[in-house]
Amino acid sequence: MRTRNLSIKNQLFWVAAAIGLILDQLTKLWVDRVFELGETLPLWEGVFHFTYVTNPGAAFSWFSEQGEWLRWLSLLVSVGLVVLAWFGPRMDRWEQVGYGCVLAGALGNGIDRFRLGEVIDFLDFRLINFPVFNIADICINIGILCLLIAAFKPNPTGNGKHPPR
Repeated sequence: MRTRNLSIKNQLFWVAAAIGLILDQLTKLWVDRVFELGETLPLWEGVFHFTYVTNPGAAFSWFSEQGEWLRWLSLLVSVGLVVLAWFGPRMDRWEQVGYGCVLAGALGNGIDRFRLGEVIDFLDFRLINFPVFNIADICINIGILCLLIAAFKPNPTGNGKHPPR
């Protein structure tokens, strides 16, 4: 009797994407239910607050006036990443986590854009006067960091061993 190996290709991709998306959507739901738009809750006065704002644009409110196309960009990126993970080659761990986190961020903010026409932001670091952001934005940045690590780490040789240092 033979058993099948039912392992999912690029499994860490799917895990990272699911965890990131769930955390993003749950925290946005919480903020939307608990806070009034514009309300702030200082966790460390003058340093870090929860502040409920919305952003019709991209990072740093870029493209706020023409943010309509951002919903379609989020969808296109999301579909492209799913196709890459499903039909593309088996990725290394850093690539899987990186692309999965980028997918979580693109989907999280994309869901907001399609549902609300803007993105819910609430993480407010006031010490450095940084724009308010959300978990999806964190996922995208973690994903980019993982992809940079993947790009600069030594590649294994054809025999599966790392080249000599």
